[in-house]
Amino acid sequence: MEKILIVGCKRAMDDVCIGCSRCLVAFNRRSGEFQKYQPGDAEVVGLLNCGDCPGAGIVTRLAQVKLWNMPVNEKVTAVHVARCVIDHCPHAETLVRKIKAKAGVPVIEGSHPYVPENIFA
Repeated sequence: MEKILIVGCKRAMDDVCIGCSRCLVAFNRRSGEFQKYQPGDAEVVGLLNCGDCPGAGIVTRLAQVKLWNMPVNEKVTAVHVARCVIDHCPHAETLVRKIKAKAGVPVIEGSHPYVPENIFA
C-alpha cells in the first residue's frame, strides 16, 4: 500500500487553503495526480508545509516526518508536491529538487485538478 505525504506551501496552507481540502478531496476521489492510485491501495499519512519561504527547512521537516511516524510504523512511500507550490511558489524548482534529492521515494509534482479557469466568468 502506498503511503502518501503531501507537501504544500506554508503560506497557502495557513492562509488560503485551510485544511487543504482540495488535495484531500482529490485524493479521496482519485483525481488529478492521485488518479494513478486505486481505491484501497493508498492512503495519505501526512500533510506537511514547506516551512515557509524559501523552503530552507524542507529536508529537516521530511526527516521529522520519518521520525514522528516511526513509533506508529508508518513509512512514506511517495511524496506529492501540492499545486500551491508547483503553480505559485517562486522557490518551487529548488524546493522540488531538495525533496527529490533526499526523499528516497517517488516525488510527484502536483495534486488536485481543482483550479478555476478564470475568476469572474
